[in-house]
Amino acid sequence: MRIAVTGSIATDHLMTFPGRFAEQLVAEQLHTLSLSFLVDNLDVRRGGVGANISFGMGQLGTRPILVGAAGADFDEYRDWLDRHGVDTASVRISDVLHTARFVCTTDADHNQLGSFYTGAMSEARLIELKKVSDRVGGLDLVLIGADDPEAMRRHTEECRSRGIPFAADFSQQIARMDGEEIRNLLEGATYLFSNEYEKGLIESKTGWTEDEILAKVGHRVTTLGKRGVRIDKVGEEPIVVGCPEEEVKADPTGVGDAFRAGFLSGLSWGVGLERAAQVGCMLATLVIETVGTQEYTLSRTHFMDRFTKAYGHDAAVEVQAHLS
Repeated sequence: MRIAVTGSIATDHLMTFPGRFAEQLVAEQLHTLSLSFLVDNLDVRRGGVGANISFGMGQLGTRPILVGAAGADFDEYRDWLDRHGVDTASVRISDVLHTARFVCTTDADHNQLGSFYTGAMSEARLIELKKVSDRVGGLDLVLIGADDPEAMRRHTEECRSRGIPFAADFSQQIARMDGEEIRNLLEGATYLFSNEYEKGLIESKTGWTEDEILAKVGHRVTTLGKRGVRIDKVGEEPIVVGCPEEEVKADPTGVGDAFRAGFLSGLSWGVGLERAAQVGCMLATLVIETVGTQEYTLSRTHFMDRFTKAYGHDAAVEVQAHLS
């Protein structure tokens, strides 16, 4: 199964604030908010939702096709992704703009404040999926992740016009989208991904009820934080999968991307939705135990030991057949 992952490619600048953001906020003065946080450390990491998801899929051996735009400074990042099983031949390189950057500060309660510089990401709108499909011999699914908004619209319309199944995944871009944009991007999707908060925001902005949205997409996949994930489909009982026990909570950045990587890898293997969700939750757990979105090492033995403990022998046997 050939899966293309469209989305941002970025460098993450991750900082840690030892206090709590909430303790620095004065309710009566929020209209003149001006704060500076003295942070303890700075980690410069590879990131971007498209690259993070692709990296996770590459670690699981499913050879995703990364579709996005980066700058001339992408060479080292490209080599990293290539070494970890990602097809980067469809990444567009800008002649004038730097690769996008995400700057994020996390407090002691794991709350986050972030800013995103688009840079070369704005050129993702110039990528035609037909050329990607022709190069690899066809596409079975396109994940349309957070990216340049015009690129997300173009990729969605092209998938519809060419009959390519697609997954809608707005994530960070949902805050800047209005109801009409969201309605246009989700209708006809085979999968609609969001977290619990984004789920409510989608319903609020579109004016559609939960049932109305579900009728417009094949499957609605909602991540529930430490409670796992819920998958809904019209006329069927929801599938609810819990998360494996965490050994440590180091950094929540990229956990949603890791879940998508595992889930899409499961789809690529042809396992059922429940099993795919279990793989996603296991990979997400490994990421939350690591600082950075692509800094984890996927040891097959360690992965399967943890997976077996969480989901049982029968589930592990099915997954092991693909990981080995």
